[in-house]
Amino acid sequence: MTTADVRTPTEIARAVFAAVSAKDLDGIVAHGAPDYVDDFVAVGEFRGRDAIREFFRETYAAFPDFELTVDRIVGDESSAAVQWHLTGTFSGGRFQGIRPTGRRVELRGVDVLEIADGLIRHNTIYYDGASFARQIGLLPAQGSRGDRALVAAFNAATTVRRRGRR
Repeated sequence: MTTADVRTPTEIARAVFAAVSAKDLDGIVAHGAPDYVDDFVAVGEFRGRDAIREFFRETYAAFPDFELTVDRIVGDESSAAVQWHLTGTFSGGRFQGIRPTGRRVELRGVDVLEIADGLIRHNTIYYDGASFARQIGLLPAQGSRGDRALVAAFNAATTVRRRGRR
């Protein structure tokens, strides 16, 4: 590969996010090194093209109307940051073992891609996992009776554990 053939991190980020938006599984992983890592901070790490392809296959099946919009991309010589937002309805298959609830999801997030030799080596994906869990119904709505009960139960358990350590 010549220097002229190597794309900038910003160009690579733009291409991979176009593939994510198009639900192009092969296009998504084509921009990563064979052993690259997608580290979804709220979910876990996925290593290698096959695992990352499967994560997105599951996501698209779980959220059939998945739509992702890139808001901003900034980059330097070895990395790119992508600010995005997405929408979708959890009405398809399971996601990470969770049965679909039919609920609508709207998330904002940022990917930080580390790129070398024209390929993604590591991508850290940040979004509010608690907000996602609340939106799909895994956690109660913030401030709701269920949320207050969950916090009270957690605090009671913490008090009991603290007393047990004394």
